[in-house]
Amino acid sequence: MAAVVAGTLAAGVPGAMATRQHDDQTRLRRDADAITALGVTGVQARLVTPDGRNLTTGSGVADLTTRRPVPRNGHFRIASVTKAFVATVILRLAGDGRLSLDDTVERWLPGVVSGNGNDGRAITIRQLLRHSSGIHDDYPDYTSAEDFYQHRYDTYTPEQIVARAMRHKPDFKPGAGWNYCNTGYVLLGMVVQRVTGHPWHEEVRDRIARPLGLHHTFWPGTSPTLPRPHARTYQRFRPGEPLVDVTEQTGLVNNGEAGLVSTTADINRFFRALLGGRVLPPSQLAQMRRTVPVGKEFEPLMPGARDGLGIFSRPLSCGGTYWGHEGGDSGWISAAGVTADGRRSVTVSLSGVQAESADHVLRVEQAESRLVDDALCATPRS
Repeated sequence: MAAVVAGTLAAGVPGAMATRQHDDQTRLRRDADAITALGVTGVQARLVTPDGRNLTTGSGVADLTTRRPVPRNGHFRIASVTKAFVATVILRLAGDGRLSLDDTVERWLPGVVSGNGNDGRAITIRQLLRHSSGIHDDYPDYTSAEDFYQHRYDTYTPEQIVARAMRHKPDFKPGAGWNYCNTGYVLLGMVVQRVTGHPWHEEVRDRIARPLGLHHTFWPGTSPTLPRPHARTYQRFRPGEPLVDVTEQTGLVNNGEAGLVSTTADINRFFRALLGGRVLPPSQLAQMRRTVPVGKEFEPLMPGARDGLGIFSRPLSCGGTYWGHEGGDSGWISAAGVTADGRRSVTVSLSGVQAESADHVLRVEQAESRLVDDALCATPRS
């Protein structure tokens, strides 16, 4: 009798797995379609389940002219998701004893953070990682279609970006508040170079991408093009104006705060390895996961989010939390999330995000967050 029961249960497992896979795929497709219904031109998403299955979906089109489908293995600019890679390098260096998270910026970059009340002697590496340095961002951006066409091949050095920030007074005293700060990660990239003698992106390549087999994750330098396959991305600079194809550009700045190109498969592999304890020593991973609340201006976009060191935690509707990062750059939005045990992950890339108003951006963010939450919870939600 026991043998019969065991055989029946075993026979039922493939059917149950097939049902779960079908449900996962259905939710992923439904949530991707909900994003393109908001006017986003293309979406690709990849869910990796605890047993290692990869489920992918695409929605919308990769090119408004040819109407070709979105490639499910397409390359895209991951923008601020790059910060998780840079933070991981910093924590690896701390684990190796090359630096301390409580070192001041002044120790590694003497005289760089100064003027107008800015003081590198009062700011630590940990505060840069956690967006609590108080440094004011003064970041270049495209303001119109004409501005884009004139400046899309421009680049800025790290020193130029930091100098722009130093023209302003700090937003608050170091450690006294929270404000998302790209310039802080530009400084972290400079610290990596000072400590190792190598650019930050080489350390990402040697310490993370190569060991994990992230064959499609790289720094493109000043190249304005993406490898094939990829979707094209579009931006509307003012309401009522036509969409502008902004795919070909150098991205203005890619100095530690952004700049990497990757794929959904590589991003999933990275975050699964990171939260699964295969990238950082336990003590460094524990420090990475110590969080503080995000600022009030971020709360509507990321409800319940808390900031660690290069990664954010967010609550799941089914209970518990997940970890990850988001990024956005000239029509692109990307997001990655992984459960706390590193076993279930999802990455989504949006192309052609028009961002016509703050309300529209919020609705796109909410739809993207729902896709991530549904994928990680793996339970139906009305």
